[in-house]
Amino acid sequence: MQNSKTPRTALVTGASRGIGRAVAEELRCRGDLVLTPTRKELDLADPAAVLSWAQKCPEPVDILVNNAGENPIGPLADVGLETWQRILTVNLTAPMILIQHLGRGMVSRGWGRIVNISSCYGLVTRSGRAPYGATKAALNSLTRSAAIEFGRHGVLVNAVLPGFVETEMTHRNNTPDQLEALVSQVPLGRLAQPPEIAKFVAFLTSPANTYIAGQTLVIDGGFMLQ
Repeated sequence: MQNSKTPRTALVTGASRGIGRAVAEELRCRGDLVLTPTRKELDLADPAAVLSWAQKCPEPVDILVNNAGENPIGPLADVGLETWQRILTVNLTAPMILIQHLGRGMVSRGWGRIVNISSCYGLVTRSGRAPYGATKAALNSLTRSAAIEFGRHGVLVNAVLPGFVETEMTHRNNTPDQLEALVSQVPLGRLAQPPEIAKFVAFLTSPANTYIAGQTLVIDGGFMLQ
């Protein structure tokens, strides 16, 4: 069992921008060794590559943050099977493989923290988000199952469900008018900033979190209250 001064190694996927980058920076600031493999090093769209990376991981991983995800926009009637399979792989299958294989090491050492970055669209939805919403809902379920199986071994698994965050993806997937409409639905009257999400993830992945497990924790500025 680790204490608050034990050096820890974290893996954060999708850490090149947005929430992932903010999480990586937050964990580094508190002294963790943070692994942030590039897409070339860890291709989340290729299950065999993800499995190979997990098996050859250069460091024992104490903290896993499954942040990477893809969110193509389009009507359900137009979703091609290739697109569906890719989103399923990146958003759900890759996290499952990493949880499965890196979680084994955490269990053997008696300590670990896993946070899956899901989305409010895993609970509610919006037109054009069928593949994304379906995979995030499934990721929430995977979180609960992993929490049950790993909890007695000192490994706490949770999901964080951001609402609308000031990221490149948010601006890419919404027009200025759509963004204005979204903000108008948030009681706090603004988009979240990535560091706001990162600080909560940092708490969940720290020794200070001793009893939160299997939760889908929404950070949405009150959007889902209405």
